Amino acid sequence: MTNRKILVTGSSRGIGRAVAEAFARAGDSVAIHHRDSPDLAAEVLAGLPGSGHVVVQADIADPVAVRVMVDEAAARLGGLDVLVNNAASYGRSPHPIADVSYQQWQAVWRDTIDLNLIGAANVTWCAVQHMIAGGGGRIVNVSSRGAFRGEPGQPAYGASKAGLNALGQSLAVALAPHNITVSAVAPGFVQTDMAAAHLQGEPGAAIRAQSPFGRVAQPDEIAAAVLYLASPEALWASGAILDLNGASYLRT
Repeated sequence: MTNRKILVTGSSRGIGRAVAEAFARAGDSVAIHHRDSPDLAAEVLAGLPGSGHVVVQADIADPVAVRVMVDEAAARLGGLDVLVNNAASYGRSPHPIADVSYQQWQAVWRDTIDLNLIGAANVTWCAVQHMIAGGGGRIVNVSSRGAFRGEPGQPAYGASKAGLNALGQSLAVALAPHNITVSAVAPGFVQTDMAAAHLQGEPGAAIRAQSPFGRVAQPDEIAAAVLYLASPEALWASGAILDLNGASYLRT
């Protein structure tokens, strides 16, 4: 499991960075994607073991930029074997339905769905063209516990991740004849920049108490699961959604 060509969206920080580092340690070549964090992306690039890694840039909500970015990643890496759809936003602000204006409601939904769901779908379409040409591949989507538990303060985020799960399961069936698997990880809270504000003070203590382990996940724990789902051994996990929430939410 070495020398594969990997694209990880949103990999200048957080879970994406940990995933990029895990693939690089396994001997793979990684395209580090960012939207507007060139310095952070350069820092990640400089710290990756091995060689052949590249940095690519695009706003995932822009379908034209997405196609250019994926094609560039494949050209510079020399192919594309694995896509990790990690780039996402929790929403620019909380938007509980009873507390925001109709204009605010529409804006948050549009922005969140455009990035988290439609953007991921567009990246996937572009990547699949290269995978089919190369004889197969692996797609791993980074979903969320919120797709199942619900996100009353951020309903657009929860819905976008539920949609991502449905997209992934549809594509797991559609792409199997092309030797392409599609699976997902669904973390709870993870110790990242995106979650930092939620993990402060008493609210943070309450979040950590949701798990019987009394903590939230570390990015490396999510990366380890992504690495497995992208491995040759995980072929039969296509269509699966792996909960990674420390038993903080158990679904049946």
